[in-house]
Amino acid sequence: MPIAVYVLGLAVFAQGTSEFMLSGLVSGIAADLDIPLSAAGLLTSAFAVGMVVGAPLMALSSRTWPRRRALLLFLAVFVAVHVVGALTPSYGVLLATRFVGALANAGFWAVALTTAVSMVPDRLKGRATAVVVGGVTIACVVGVPAGAVLGERWGWRSAFWAVAIVSLPAVLAVLRSIPGGRGTDPGAAPVPVRDELRALTGPRLRPVLLTMALVQGATFCTFSYLEPLLTRETGLGVGWVPVSLALFGAGSFAGVTVAGRFADARPVAVVATGMTALALGWAALALAAGRPVLALALIPLLGMLAFGTGTALITRVLGLASGAPTLAGAFSTTAFNLGATVGPWAGGLALDAGFGYRAPVWVSALLMVLALLVAATTAKGRRPRAGERRPSAAVAHRSAHERL
Repeated sequence: MPIAVYVLGLAVFAQGTSEFMLSGLVSGIAADLDIPLSAAGLLTSAFAVGMVVGAPLMALSSRTWPRRRALLLFLAVFVAVHVVGALTPSYGVLLATRFVGALANAGFWAVALTTAVSMVPDRLKGRATAVVVGGVTIACVVGVPAGAVLGERWGWRSAFWAVAIVSLPAVLAVLRSIPGGRGTDPGAAPVPVRDELRALTGPRLRPVLLTMALVQGATFCTFSYLEPLLTRETGLGVGWVPVSLALFGAGSFAGVTVAGRFADARPVAVVATGMTALALGWAALALAAGRPVLALALIPLLGMLAFGTGTALITRVLGLASGAPTLAGAFSTTAFNLGATVGPWAGGLALDAGFGYRAPVWVSALLMVLALLVAATTAKGRRPRAGERRPSAAVAHRSAHERL
């Protein structure tokens, strides 16, 4: 694996820390800025909205740039907005910095994913994707719990300063390790945008992208409100929050690692098994939330399933969208973060409705049921055309799942 792929994973680590760290800081932000808990949760949604909008927008605007230049610009903006976020006393400004930071993060993700898979042969594309996504899981293991500790001891602003500082080595690493061209063939003309969009909006990719959004919506719905769930429903002290976040991150890292090994060869099995297990797992956490031992045991398992399934889905999109070298990573990022936008919003609605701190977990289970329904409907919706010979049962079963 080229060292540049690991460098991209390092940069994603810093950005992933920012994206996920609010799950351990929402109570402190709400108290400091005198806002409702659900409003603090919307900071996660604002970041996700920026990712949804920014992924295709930034990918298109930077498609003719050298990849190293694009990655460095996105990282520089990311650092700057975290400095502003650490200094501002205004919730509105903080919300805006989350959105702008997400635009930069989205651009980085879109370029990083396509850069990573372009530097390896087909048999290693799943592993290259896993290395980049693995930066997020390491952020969950190390960065996010560290942010929670910083927030507890020195206030939530210290976590924002830490993200800005940690991002600086990533800037130097990208500068030294990433090739400066637009791709493996810098002299080649870029694929027309219309052709890329045609490849990405075909009937094989739409259900995969929707499924990805629902899976990530379920993940972010619970993850955004994990701290109040553990401290106010499970009965754990605040010191357990970083431990729980680290457990989730450790499970996520294991899931990405396993998915990176098998996603290329058996994408259908990885996705189908992961989705079914997630639907059951979120429901189990909702039922077991009042029992600390069971809740702590389920958290790393759910992290493993969520990120393993997500990695397999990203690999599937990149494989199906080979005709869209610029926008494939952007559409993957958009689908991923569309779920991260809807999830916290839906969880916040459930909290505001008075359904209790377990409500976001039940919403996660419901979103996974919807994801399974999309997959089932897609599989059943493919019918032989007139005059087309009906395939055997084994072939039909395989073809029905190829859209996942």
